[in-house]
Amino acid sequence: MADDSLCELGAVELRRLIGSRTISPTELLEACIERIDALNPAVNAIVSMDREAAREQARAAERSVLRGDELGLLHGLPLGIKDLADTAGLRTTYGSPLFADHVPKQDELVVAALRAAGAVVLAKTNTPEFGAGANTRNPVFGATGNPFDPGLTCGGSSGGSAVALACDMLPLVTGSDNGGSLRIPAGYCGVVGFRPSPGLVPSDKRPLGFSPLPVEGPMARSVADVCLLLAAQAGFDARDPFSTPGDGRSLRSPEPLDLASLRVAWSTDLGFARVAQEVRETFTARMQRIAGRFRAAEAATPDLGDMHRTYGVLRAEGFLDRLLALYEGDPERLGALIRANIEEAHGLSLADHARAHAAQTVACRKAAAFFRDFDLLLTPVAPVPPFPWREPYVAKIDGEPLASYYQWLALTYGISAIGHPACAIPCGVDAHGLPFGIQVVGPPKADRLTLAAAHALEQLFASDPTLARPRPDLILLRTMRTDFSV
Repeated sequence: MADDSLCELGAVELRRLIGSRTISPTELLEACIERIDALNPAVNAIVSMDREAAREQARAAERSVLRGDELGLLHGLPLGIKDLADTAGLRTTYGSPLFADHVPKQDELVVAALRAAGAVVLAKTNTPEFGAGANTRNPVFGATGNPFDPGLTCGGSSGGSAVALACDMLPLVTGSDNGGSLRIPAGYCGVVGFRPSPGLVPSDKRPLGFSPLPVEGPMARSVADVCLLLAAQAGFDARDPFSTPGDGRSLRSPEPLDLASLRVAWSTDLGFARVAQEVRETFTARMQRIAGRFRAAEAATPDLGDMHRTYGVLRAEGFLDRLLALYEGDPERLGALIRANIEEAHGLSLADHARAHAAQTVACRKAAAFFRDFDLLLTPVAPVPPFPWREPYVAKIDGEPLASYYQWLALTYGISAIGHPACAIPCGVDAHGLPFGIQVVGPPKADRLTLAAAHALEQLFASDPTLARPRPDLILLRTMRTDFSV
């Protein structure tokens, strides 16, 4: 039996122990497999594994250590890949019955980069069908439950990744983000999710290469671990039009930062998002608790205009480009949300698209002006606490209906549309005892500053029991077997 306690160590520490020959990659892998076997029935985070292929990767990693080879950033670390990313030889379904038995022949770019950095690809993590919606449930694998209450949503679309981290199944996982898919599940599960600036992590898969909305990014249990994974993901690749030359390895650890040097704005709603009163109250209380730590802190928000409309149109473009051919072939084989998105896009005109792109440009310029007066913007991650996963989405907030099934994601998609880096970090629990996440937003292209600020805040929160990262009851989860069929 492997040493189960290894699973609770951070990725940075595990990589150090592997490099010093204190632990072996095979020992760590077996510990992760045992943890998955023990806890996954309670939460359904891991949906596919190739144990023997992973064991061979781990044995090869161990041989490299013993030979004294130069080791990669992630050498020997078990890794989970969101089930939207192609993995050679490992089933990739995109959460769709159309691809239930799909096994790619090659890795997509971001996966190949992580393998090259020495990671051991063990598992795929659950996601909604084609990543649509921030509730991780699909007709292939069912739902993923929140580790603090498996009857509640873990968020999405990187929900399986967040749950695997919260349960210490894996030290590192990948995610992706369009309107909040890295940040919402991180906020709901008490882990860290970072949405980088478009192009920092290159992609060869985005159909709309010039859209800033879809990005790949890292998730982990701490900001330092996120930086380690990001350093392996980042780099230049000409196949991504947004990619720019740079050394990803320079991101491998957060830079020191004194919070007392920062001018901080905080906003409960970004000026346009519907946010539940209980979330407003919790967030305001947290901001008042920490405001004195900064050089200056005040309630303020950038003017993002009619972002509901702007984001809705920009989002629709992506659905048409990615899924129109499948829709035209057999729409009934796609889920209702996917069909609704494509049909909404069909109803938009060229003038609608032109207006949305112009409004996005205005919002970007106003946000840049806002950040001349502030170094950082803090918001809640989600406008409501985790809700039952059997409810597909949030239809009302405080009794008021929302205009679309995704409008409850406004706090995160408002930031996606302007392309700023943003990091979700845990900030204690809410009145229900569930993780409460805050979104740390930096100036344009200021990924290092954003991560440094998130790390400094994380350290501050760790010293305060009210704000420290919560942990799920893993002993209780070991006894649970949950039906996640949808």
